[in-house]
Amino acid sequence: DERSRFWTVYQKVASQHDNEFLEHYDGDMDIILIFAGLFSAVNTAFIAIMGPSGATTTNALLTQIITLMVMNNHGTPVTDNYPLPVPPAYPKGQVWFQTLAYASLSFSLLAAFGAVLGKQW
Repeated sequence: DERSRFWTVYQKVASQHDNEFLEHYDGDMDIILIFAGLFSAVNTAFIAIMGPSGATTTNALLTQIITLMVMNNHGTPVTDNYPLPVPPAYPKGQVWFQTLAYASLSFSLLAAFGAVLGKQW
């Protein structure tokens, strides 16, 4: 029968094409996952370095505590509205660079998520 022969040949050709397609893109998804993982690790390290120093905040708070203790020991009344230290303003370039770093990290994680979905499919 002509129809059954057509579908047999079609099934063979389609199966071969699908297998080649899956092999090719499965390797591509592996490469994307490796690159996204390495890029995210390096990007996260840069983001951690760009953050505010914990030592600066700790030193400012310790200075405030010591000042309050000295005021209390000398009999100076401690007011409830003692001003907290104001954190320094970041330069515009640093804010722009941090925004870019967070955006690239987000897109890298999104690409890795898409690659995982592609491999699962």
